[in-house]
Amino acid sequence: MRSRSLLIPLLLCAGLAAPAAAAVNQGDFMAKNTGEIVALCSAAQSDPLYQAAVHFCEGYLVGAYQYYAIERAAGNKRPLFCLPDPAPSRDEGVRMFVSWARANPEYMSESGVDSLFRFLATTWPCAR
Repeated sequence: MRSRSLLIPLLLCAGLAAPAAAAVNQGDFMAKNTGEIVALCSAAQSDPLYQAAVHFCEGYLVGAYQYYAIERAAGNKRPLFCLPDPAPSRDEGVRMFVSWARANPEYMSESGVDSLFRFLATTWPCAR
């Protein structure tokens, strides 16, 4: 009987200690959609793939932004978004993107690049 009375609090504590985010898996690094990018960007520090996931996330998002910036500098098309001055830090921008994506799950199956620019355009639209 005593072992049963200890088991219930132990199970409750184990449930409370469960991570809020799902563990990153190798497939997420294929970056086929926004959901995989969000999984990488929101990896728990305790995840064995945390370092790789966060670095991949930042590289993916910064690379997409840099490509856009180069195209804009070459005079191609009007801007899709207008960042505030000062712009958010890279880490803050990643957190904002993840939060936006989770609040808009209908875009989780879209490409990460499409969702990134949808986020930027809806968060910081340019005055027309």
